[in-house]
Formats: sequence, C-alpha cells, structure tokens
Amino acid sequence: MEEIIEIVDFREEYAFAFKTLNEAWINKYFKMEEMDRISLNNPQTYILDKGGYIGVALLNGEAVGVCALIPSEREDFDFELAKMGVSPNAQGKGIGKLLGLHIIAKAKALGCKKLYLESNRILKPALQLYQKLGFTEMIGASSPYERSDIQMELVLED
Repeated sequence: MEEIIEIVDFREEYAFAFKTLNEAWINKYFKMEEMDRISLNNPQTYILDKGGYIGVALLNGEAVGVCALIPSEREDFDFELAKMGVSPNAQGKGIGKLLGLHIIAKAKALGCKKLYLESNRILKPALQLYQKLGFTEMIGASSPYERSDIQMELVLED
C-alpha cells in the first residue's frame, strides 16, 4: 500500500495527538516541565489564540507528527518553532523535514523575519534536521526550560 503523507492545520480532533506525541519524546529523554503541561494541555489558548499555528502530519490519515509556531516573547524574534514530535513508528520517512518546511513556510506567510527554537544537544537527529532547514546556533541565549542547552535561529528572507 502506498503511504500518503500530508500536513494539515490543527483541529481539536488532533489535540490528543499533539499532547501524546510531545509527551513521548519529552518523557523518553527528559521530564515534563510546567511550560510543557501548559502548552500541551491548552494548545488552543496557549498557541492558537495568541496568533500561533500548529501543523499536523498525517500518514494515511493518522496523526503521526506535530509542530507548533508560537508567537515569541523574545523581542528580536517573531515566532518560536516548538513542540515538534514524530511518532517512533513514523520516523525515517521524512516527516520531520516536511513539518519543518511547512512551519517555515507558514512563518513566512505570517510575516515572520526571524524564527528561533530551543533544543538539547543529545537530540542529534533533531539538531541535524534543524541545521538542514537553515537554523544556526545562537550564543548566549537563555531559556525557561531546564532541558534546553542550545538555541538556534533562522533569518527568513523576503
């Protein structure tokens, strides 16, 4: 059977997938933090109602990947790429890259000039993906997350 991958806009029916896909990778490598609980339990209020966006990757109609674009609280950035997760069963199919490209295109459509993200150096495949998407490491940035030990930025051209 041919696999069909598509990226769609978040709808309430994908709230459980958004939460569980993110909880899976966070709990595998780290621990849930208060900021995680807030955004994963309330994506409508914390992300969408503030002008953000969530993309959902569907594999044959099943939600297997998610990624959010959250309006930035940092004055020199417009949005943060955050809460990207892909089901272990769907990894290796290029879904993370498709989500990343989709989120970057959405950021541009929303007028974003600079995008940033936070991660951890132990997440080597994720960091490689971010670098392929054009992100570069920011030096000296701080983070509200205990697990974050690297911040990256992407300057979007017009």
